[in-house]
Amino acid sequence: MPVLTPTKDDGAVAKANEVVYVEPSITVTDEVLAARLEVTGLNTAFVADLLSACLTHERCGTHLYRSVATRTNNPILQRRYQDFGEETLRHVEILEALIVSSGGNPNYVSPMARAVEGQDSKLLEATFLASGGLDLMTAEMAMLDAVLLAETIDNANWTTLGQLATQLPDGDLRTAFEQAVTQVKAEEDEHLDWALDTKAKLTMLQAQSSMMAAAGAKMEEMIDRVRGWLS
Repeated sequence: MPVLTPTKDDGAVAKANEVVYVEPSITVTDEVLAARLEVTGLNTAFVADLLSACLTHERCGTHLYRSVATRTNNPILQRRYQDFGEETLRHVEILEALIVSSGGNPNYVSPMARAVEGQDSKLLEATFLASGGLDLMTAEMAMLDAVLLAETIDNANWTTLGQLATQLPDGDLRTAFEQAVTQVKAEEDEHLDWALDTKAKLTMLQAQSSMMAAAGAKMEEMIDRVRGWLS
C-alpha cells in the first residue's frame, strides 16, 4: 500500500528554511539530494523537488476521488470517480517506484510539494463549502470542476516528466522514466478528456432544462434529475 500522507514514522524528510522548522534528524539539503539522486546532466536538487511535488499531487488526487465518489448523487459519475481513484492510486505506486529507482526518497516533502498540498487541500475544501451553501446541482458541478482542475495539473505533470526523460542519458534511469510515463500518460489523457467532455455535457443539460430555472424545486426532484444525468 503506498503512503498517501508522509509522516516522520514513514521516513519523511524535508528541507528547513526561515519559516519552516524541520527536526535536524529528518532535515535534508540540496547538497544531500544532489548526492543521492542519480540524475545525470540536470539540476538534481530541482528534479528531486519536482518529483516530490508530482507525487504529492497524485496522493492528493486519491483523497479527492475518494471524497467525491462518496458524495455524488449520480451513479455514472460515482463509477468514474471510483475507477479514476483506483488508477490514481496506482499512479502513486508507479511514481514512488520511479523515485526509488532514481535513488530518491518517495517520502521527501519538498517546498514545492508543500505548495501543491496547500493548493490541492483548498480544491477539496471548496467542494465541501459548495455542498453546504449551494444547491445540489451546483455542488455536483463544483465536484466535477475540482476533478477537472486536478486532472489538468496531473496531465501537465506527466507531460513534463516525459519531456524530462528525453534529457536523460541512455540507460536504466531513462528507461524507468519512459516506462512510467508510458504506463500513466494514456490514463491521464482519458481522465482529462472525460472531465472536459462531461463538464460540457452537464452544462448543456442544465442550460437546456426548464426545471433548473424553477425556484423551489423539491430536493427529491433535484436528486432524481442528477441521477438521470448522462444516462
